[in-house]
Amino acid sequence: MVHANPNISENHPVIRQLDDAAINRIAAGEVVERPASAVKELVENAIDAGATRIAIDVADGGKTLIRVTDDGCGIAARDLPLALSRHATSKIDGSDLLNIHTFGFRGEALPSLGAVGRLTITSRVPGSDAASIRVSGGKMEAVKPAALRTGTVVELRDLFYATPARLKFMRTDRAEAQAITDIVKRLAMAEPAVAFTLRDVSGGGEGRVTFRADRENGDLFDALHARLARVLGREFAENALQIDATREGLRLYGYAALPTYSRGAAVAQYLFVNGRPVRDKMLTGALRAAYFDFLSRDRHPAAALFIDCDPTLVDVNVHPAKSEVRFRDPGLVRGLIISSLRHALAEAGHRASSTVANATLGAMRPEPAPAGPARVYQMDRPSQAARQAAYRAQSPGFAELSQDYSGHIVEPVPEVAPIEERQDLPLGAARGQVHENYIIAQTADGMVIVDQHAAHERLVYEKLKAQMAENGVAAQALLIPEIVELSEGDCTRLMAVADDLSRLGMTLEPFGGGAIAVRETPAILGEVDARAMILDILDELADQGESQTVQARIEAILSRVACHGSVRSGRRMRAEEMNALLREMEATPHSGQCNHGRPTYVELKLSDIERLFGRS
Repeated sequence: MVHANPNISENHPVIRQLDDAAINRIAAGEVVERPASAVKELVENAIDAGATRIAIDVADGGKTLIRVTDDGCGIAARDLPLALSRHATSKIDGSDLLNIHTFGFRGEALPSLGAVGRLTITSRVPGSDAASIRVSGGKMEAVKPAALRTGTVVELRDLFYATPARLKFMRTDRAEAQAITDIVKRLAMAEPAVAFTLRDVSGGGEGRVTFRADRENGDLFDALHARLARVLGREFAENALQIDATREGLRLYGYAALPTYSRGAAVAQYLFVNGRPVRDKMLTGALRAAYFDFLSRDRHPAAALFIDCDPTLVDVNVHPAKSEVRFRDPGLVRGLIISSLRHALAEAGHRASSTVANATLGAMRPEPAPAGPARVYQMDRPSQAARQAAYRAQSPGFAELSQDYSGHIVEPVPEVAPIEERQDLPLGAARGQVHENYIIAQTADGMVIVDQHAAHERLVYEKLKAQMAENGVAAQALLIPEIVELSEGDCTRLMAVADDLSRLGMTLEPFGGGAIAVRETPAILGEVDARAMILDILDELADQGESQTVQARIEAILSRVACHGSVRSGRRMRAEEMNALLREMEATPHSGQCNHGRPTYVELKLSDIERLFGRS
C-alpha cells in the first residue's frame, strides 16, 4: 500500500505577480498608518517644493478630508500621471541613496494615498496653465484643465475607503486630530521660515483654525526661538537655554529647558536630524543622560534639538515612514548631545525656571475684586523724604504728637542706617529666616525665598562629585570573583561597555562561553549583589542602548551623604551664614535645583508682589 507524502500537497502553491493596485495598498499600510501620516507626507512634499505658506484643512480627524495647499513650484501637467506612479520622484536620481537632502525620496506617498482613498491633485507651474488629476482606489483618471493661481492643492477624501478593515483601527476623531496637530507642530518647528495654518473644517464652512504659525524673521536662533515660543508656549521659550555646538562635522543647536521646567512625561522632547523630525532611542537616551543628575526618574526634560550633518553621515532610508535614522558614528552624536547640554546647564548656574515664581504667585491669589469702579486703597510709592518722615513718626514719642505731627518730635531720631549688604547680587542680601528653614533675601527689584536645606544639599553634592571626579571611584576587590552565567549575546553586549563600567569601579572579565566574572565593585556601594546589578545593566542596555545603573547607585549614595551633611531644617542661621549660603549658590553650577530636580529658591519681583496687594 502506497501512502501519500504528507509534506507534498496535491495542489502546489502558485507564485503570482500582484497588480499595481494591490501593491500600492500594501505599501500604503507601511507609509500611511493613520491620517496624521498622510498629513506628514503631503506637508513634507510641500516643503520640498519650496513653499513659504502651507494650509492644511482636515475634517473628522482627517478621515473624510485632508487638503494641503501650498505656494511651491508646482507640478507640470505632463508629470501628474507620473507623480502617481510608484517610485517616481523628482528629488533623487537613484544613484546615491546616502546623499539625500529632501524630506521625500521614495516616491511612494502619492500612489499609496491614491490606492486607499480618493486623491485629487491640482497644480500649476509658473508660466503654464493649471491641471488636475484624480485617482480613486488606485484607478487613475485623465488629466483635466483646472483653475489655480499658483502652487499645488492635494485633496484626499475618504481615507482607507478602499481598505475598510483599516478603518476599524482608527481612533476617535479627536485623537486623530490631535495626532495631526502634533505632526504639523513638529514640521513647523523645523521650518521657521514657512507659515503654517491648520484648520478643522468638520461640518463644512470655513471651519476653525486650530494651529497657526506665521513666518518668522531674523537669524537662525531668533527665528527658531520665536517659532518655539509659538508652538511650545511662551513659558518654554523663557526657560530654555540656547544650545550651539559643533564636533567633527556634526552641529547641534536648538533650545533645552532648565531642569526645574521638567515634565511628568516625555511629551516635550523634539529631535530633528537635518530638519527631519525623528523618534530615535539613541537620541532620547542621550537627552535623558544629559539631565540624569538633575532630575528624578519620574521627571523628563523638555527640549527641541536639531542635528545638522553631511547626509552621508546618516542613513534615513531605514523605515518607510522615515521617522528612524541610523548614524555612521552614533557614539559621536551621543557624546555631542550630552556634553553640550551639560555645559549649557552648568553655565546656567543657579538659574531656576520662571514657572516656579508663577506657581508661587498663583498660590497667593488675592480676593476677587468687587464689581463696579475700582477703589484705590494705596497711594503711590512714597518718596525718600516721605519715608524718613514716616520712620520718625513711628519712633518713640509718637504718642505725644498731635494730629499735625510735623515738628512735634520730642527727641531727635537718627537717620535710618543704610543697608550694608549688597542687593544687586542675583540672590540679594539675607533679611531673615522663617520657620527655621526658609531664608528671605531682598534683591534690587524683588525678593528671594530659599529652602536652606535643599540649597545646601545641592552645594554639598556638587562638592562630593567634584572630589570623586578628581580622585576617581574607589573599587573594592572581591575575595572570590562572582561568576554570572549569561547568554553569549548578553555577554558580548556587556563586555562592550566594560571600560565604562571600570571607570565607575566595576571590573568585569570574560569567563568563557557566556559567563563573566565580576572582580571589583564600587567601594562606596558596600556589599553588592553583583548578579542583580548585572541583570539591571543588561535590561537598560536592551531598552535604551546605554546603562546608568552603576552611576545612578553611586550618585544616590553621594546624594544621601549630601543630605545628611547639609544644613538641616529647623536650624537657626546667623545673617553671615545666610549670606554665605547665597553667595555660594551664585558660584555653584546647578544650584537652582536640589538633587531631585525641585527648585531651591523662588524669586518674586516687586511688581508681582505689589500686584498681589492691589498696588499695581
